[in-house]
Amino acid sequence: METGGIRPIHGTVCFGTGQMRRLRILLLLSLSLVAACGPRPYTPTIPEALKIGTPKTIFAATIRDPKPEGGFGAGRTDAYHLLELTVSIPPNHKPGQLVFADENPDPRHEFTMAGRRTFETANAFSDRLNQELLKYPPDERDITVFVHGYNSTQSETAFRAAQLTYDIGVPGATVVYSWPSLGSPLGYAYDADSVMFARDGLERLLKNLSRTKARRVVLVAHSMGSVLAMETLRQIEIGAPGWAAKHLDGVILMSPDLDLDVFKSQMSRFDPVPQPFLVFISRKDKILTISQRLRGTHSRSRLGNLSSVEDLEDLPISIIDTTAYADTANSGHLVAGTSPALLAILSAAQQTARTFENPGLVFNTVLPPPQIQEEQVEDLSLVRLLDSPR
Repeated sequence: METGGIRPIHGTVCFGTGQMRRLRILLLLSLSLVAACGPRPYTPTIPEALKIGTPKTIFAATIRDPKPEGGFGAGRTDAYHLLELTVSIPPNHKPGQLVFADENPDPRHEFTMAGRRTFETANAFSDRLNQELLKYPPDERDITVFVHGYNSTQSETAFRAAQLTYDIGVPGATVVYSWPSLGSPLGYAYDADSVMFARDGLERLLKNLSRTKARRVVLVAHSMGSVLAMETLRQIEIGAPGWAAKHLDGVILMSPDLDLDVFKSQMSRFDPVPQPFLVFISRKDKILTISQRLRGTHSRSRLGNLSSVEDLEDLPISIIDTTAYADTANSGHLVAGTSPALLAILSAAQQTARTFENPGLVFNTVLPPPQIQEEQVEDLSLVRLLDSPR
């Protein structure tokens, strides 16, 4: 049985010119098969959904271009918009699942946008955020900032953040930084450029959140969003050394689509590194395998599908290998947030709390192989994953 350990893998596979040409054609065909025929439609707001589902408040900051119908698109803008979104979680929701429709959603079975509110000023946004935090006991007044990955629409980012924080039981307020992704599998290059464009906006958000009444602020990034998170923290550290460790109570990268050399260069700017610093990986991440091949580096792992930790052993980070749970996950590119078995085991075993007590340790085997059937998971209570010594 496969374990969660990280094992070095040696050897290089070489491709001839003809093989590489065929490989690229296959990659393009694979992406085309899942691509939509055009832009995804605007997701409507249906307040009546709250009569059926469970409400989840998601705060958002975005530099996407606003649309006449009230949503936000894929275009980039210098304007900085602050929002409060209300997501209705369907009554039949199971941990790890995210079911939604871009138009005509069914609140009985699908995540649904039930409310949208726009704030005119940063102070109004902060006041509302502080009001939300006061609903929780003093030791749970936390802010979790979620930075999404590529191929994501504005509404989808809110749905995913709602699903993750609801399933894991994260206390406090959830804030999404919605950068201008094209929302298409064929928009990889556009999204990579958008990440660079979006750095100043994320810096602005993080600094604003550091001035709220939150007890802790934890930054969580997924896939290409990890590039944005790390680039933003790097530029903050250049201007204000030590800022991240002082104002962030944890950084979590899920399936990061990051080159190892780039990651090590970014990490070199931290002094000290904010703790805990967790990296969730899976060696079965097919999206990251495609990312490698599109770059012509098929034999070189991305950070999120590491084959060996040898080059990272001197960094004060914790690597959690979720490979053993990939087959039970609803998304192989987000195993930590979509595997019902992994969510349940993390909760029940409380191993994450021990991880935070040893932030400098790189784990070879953090999690046991899956022992819980998916149909059993829905009866288990989920406890919060995020915590920190502060």
